[in-house]
Amino acid sequence: MDLKDRTALITGGAHRVGKAITLTLAEAGANVVINYYASADAARVTAAEALAFGVDALPIQADVSDFHQVQDMVAAAGEHFGSIDILINSASRFEKTSFPTQDVAAWGRVTRILIDGSFYCANAVAPLMLEQGAGTIINILDLAAYEPWPNWAAHCVGKAGLLALTRQLALELAPTVRVNAVAPGPVLPPPHLSEAGIARMAQDTLLNRWGTPEDVAHAVMYLIQAEYVTGEVLVVDGGERFGRRKPKTTSHLE
Repeated sequence: MDLKDRTALITGGAHRVGKAITLTLAEAGANVVINYYASADAARVTAAEALAFGVDALPIQADVSDFHQVQDMVAAAGEHFGSIDILINSASRFEKTSFPTQDVAAWGRVTRILIDGSFYCANAVAPLMLEQGAGTIINILDLAAYEPWPNWAAHCVGKAGLLALTRQLALELAPTVRVNAVAPGPVLPPPHLSEAGIARMAQDTLLNRWGTPEDVAHAVMYLIQAEYVTGEVLVVDGGERFGRRKPKTTSHLE
C-alpha cells in the first residue's frame, strides 16, 4: 500500500510509541488522525510535527473504551478525510493489577482499553474499509501476549486478548482487509524504571541494548506494505524472548 494521500487513525497516537508511529506514517505521506484521551497538549505538538511533512493531521479526543465515543471519532475522521485506510490500535493503560485483588476496577480500566477499545475501533472502521475495497489494521501487542508477568494480570490478559482479536479479525475481514500485529520488547523504558533496571533489561536481550519507538514504527510500515501478510505478529524485541538462553559468561576464545 502506497501511503501517499491515505488516512491512518492511530489510537494513543500522541506520545511514546504511538507518536513514533504517527510521525513515521506522516513522513511517508499519510494523513493522520491522532486519537488521545487526556494528552491534549501532546496531541497538538504531534499534529504540528506531522503537518511539517506536508500532510493533514487531525487530533481527536476520545475514550476508546467507550463505544459511542469511538463511533463519533470515526465518523468525524471519515467526514474530514473521506476514508480511513489504516487503523493502528496503540492505546494502552500500563497499570499493575495483582491477583487476587480487591481492586477489580483496575482490571476493567486496563482490559476495556486493550480488548474492548481495539474491538470498538476495528468494528467502526471495518465497514468503511470493506466498502472501499481495501484496508489495514495493526494492533500493538508486547511480549505479555505470550507469557504472564507477576502483578500485571490485566495487562497480560489484555495483550493476549488483543493477539486473539488480531487473528479473529484477519479471518473475518479477509480477503479485503489485512489484520496483523507488532509485539515490541524493550523499546521505551517506563517512567518508574531505575537506571539499574534499564541496564538489566538491555542485558536480557540478545543484542544487549534497548530498541527505539522508531523500530516499532518501521515494523508497522512493513506490515502496511506487505500485501501478502495477514493474521501474523512481527516481534520487535532484540531477541529478548531468547535472552535467558544466553551463557552467563562468554569468551571469544570459546
